[in-house]
Amino acid sequence: MAQERLQEQGQRSEQVTFDITGMTCAACANRIEKGLNRLPGVTQASVNFAMETASVSYRSAEIDVDAMQSKVQQLGYEAALKLEEGRSEASKLQEIRRHKRMILLSAVLSLPLLWSMAGHFSFTSWIPMPAWLMNPWLQLILATPVQFIVGAPFYRGAYKALRNGSANMDVLVSLGTSAAYFYSLYLTLEWSLDGASAHHGPSLYFETSAVLITLVVLGKLFEALAKGRTSQAIQSLMSLQAKTAIVVRDGEEIRMPIEDVLPGDVLLVKPGEKIPVDGVVLDGQSAVDESMLTGESLPVGKGTGDSVIGATLNKNGLLRIKATKVGKETALAQIIKVVEDAQGSKAPIQRIADVISGIFVPIVVVVAIAAFAVWYFFITPGQFGESLEKAIAILVIACPCTLGLATPTSIMAGSGRAAELGVLFKGGEHLEGTHRVDTVVLDKTGTVSNGKPVLTDVVTAWNEQQFLKLVGGAERGSEHPLAEAIVAGVAERGTAIGEASAFESLPGYGIGATVDGRKVLAGTRRLMEQNGVAAQSAYEHMAELELAGKTAMLIAIDGEYAGIVAVADTIKPSSAQAVARLRAMGIDVVMLTGDNKRTAKAIARQAGIDHVLAEVLPEGKAEEVKKLQAEGRKVAMVGDGINDAPALAVADVGMAIGTGTDVAMEAADVTLMRGDLLSIADAIMLSRKTMANIKQNLFWALGYNTLGIPIAAIGLLAPWVAGAAMALSSVSVVLNALRLQRMKV
Repeated sequence: MAQERLQEQGQRSEQVTFDITGMTCAACANRIEKGLNRLPGVTQASVNFAMETASVSYRSAEIDVDAMQSKVQQLGYEAALKLEEGRSEASKLQEIRRHKRMILLSAVLSLPLLWSMAGHFSFTSWIPMPAWLMNPWLQLILATPVQFIVGAPFYRGAYKALRNGSANMDVLVSLGTSAAYFYSLYLTLEWSLDGASAHHGPSLYFETSAVLITLVVLGKLFEALAKGRTSQAIQSLMSLQAKTAIVVRDGEEIRMPIEDVLPGDVLLVKPGEKIPVDGVVLDGQSAVDESMLTGESLPVGKGTGDSVIGATLNKNGLLRIKATKVGKETALAQIIKVVEDAQGSKAPIQRIADVISGIFVPIVVVVAIAAFAVWYFFITPGQFGESLEKAIAILVIACPCTLGLATPTSIMAGSGRAAELGVLFKGGEHLEGTHRVDTVVLDKTGTVSNGKPVLTDVVTAWNEQQFLKLVGGAERGSEHPLAEAIVAGVAERGTAIGEASAFESLPGYGIGATVDGRKVLAGTRRLMEQNGVAAQSAYEHMAELELAGKTAMLIAIDGEYAGIVAVADTIKPSSAQAVARLRAMGIDVVMLTGDNKRTAKAIARQAGIDHVLAEVLPEGKAEEVKKLQAEGRKVAMVGDGINDAPALAVADVGMAIGTGTDVAMEAADVTLMRGDLLSIADAIMLSRKTMANIKQNLFWALGYNTLGIPIAAIGLLAPWVAGAAMALSSVSVVLNALRLQRMKV
């Protein structure tokens, strides 16, 4: 038995996330991903170029973390266990500062070379051009540090890529700039050996290599700065968390970092402070602002026994709470994890970019060599420098950075914005799949309706206050949910509840009780008939209430008919608006419930739903979803994630209505934290806009390379212009993705 348990543990899949350094384009990410996936024991590896992370699922009995890190290192990159968000941001800021220093050095050295380049154009003849600036040796001195200090990372990356039998952006940049630099070096040496130092130097290409490197590094800096903004959603979620907590230990109040709070600790939360961790109120009364999690604008009253959520705001009373969930177990930590996982995952559409970028670089090198040969042998025979320029322009314009950024930056920005609006996508595949939904199936109880019966109607010829006092007193002895709803409704109307001296439950009929010396009966028609109460005059009104989906009860006092009370599960205030919005988006709405047809149709009518499937058992809900799918529909099932779990799992997209306290519902692909149906329309709209953004990025990336390569090949693109265009294209894709962060729904 013990051996079987050990084998089972060995087969269990674990997950680890690495921070990857050294990647320069999508080809790097593809190479690392393929390398990790080939390792025995790795079940799934996914590398996100935009986030510079690798998520790996593995069997610990077959492989360990060190082996995975060694594999990444062997491929020419570094993998470190993912840092905490704060430390990770600090390391990225340090990298950005290093980038800025390199750009400053490169710009200072390249500017004179750029000035000298202007001397080659007739339209810049008005610019003063000192003779010393055209000296080949001076240009060599200026270009060399740029080529081998600022450009060193490109050489290192190219060497590692070629050593592993592949090619990436570093190969293209290194090839292009090295060709320009070493050809210029050859011309400089030839000019010097000819003893021609006294007259004007040859046409050199030092400025091409130096300016190219400067522009590429500048583009990488802009890209890094823009990518940093895509993680703002995570940072804003983390900023919601309290930093410290007042913990009562051994009778002493100690303020400590929330990382040191333990489950079971007793905490004091003062008015105006954030609740540090998830817990239960031991004593105290207050109103708590939970809008950051539930979207509920009004503060929620909290008292002894009520649960509270970490990072929510205690408004006006002192609370003493017992910590139940701390650290990674809190609701906020779960939300952050869901968003991080979604941002780090791949959408299926990204496979297109991955396949293309994997074969792109070798093809570009072949095209560049072919273009050089055509120019050198046919178009400008013997003109090596001019032919080389065309090849360099092709190598630089074709760098596949844009292709690698197109999808992940949109996924990061889209899922982050979704989290801000209370919609948690569990992965990029769900963010993509949701845009295809054309049919939304809604559970009734707790989804369309509040899931809690309330007192809706009071019909009596008596004084209403006196009538309700007796009815409330009679029902207080019952534990039935309908009785609880009546008692709560009476209390909400400000009516005092009478004292019952006797109580009798009559299953299937109702209840009987003596309240303030009066005998009260509440229940069905048969209960009235059995007790000789003449209530026939009320039957028609009772039937009307039942047709409206309400549960009506006849009331008799001292053997005489006295009135009717009706209870119903009311629809949520936003349900009708949400259904109208979904229909306006071209989406069919179906209500699926185990409730009786009459009640279901009454609720559906109030919500504006035409298609109702009622009296369906929990196990039959999944079958109903399958029937809709068989008609060719893409179905989103929306439920509470418990009795609807089979249907949520079967649907194309499962959406769980959550309140923020249990956001990691396993059966669902999407969690709607705010608990109302408007979030369904938000989720679909967010998915549609994110997919449109991805397609724009891919169109730009593919179109850019498709157009850029032939333009460079026919000689209409100078290498430095190609470098600037390449840098600009990457930044433009990231900035386009960032538009999603300002998305309105």
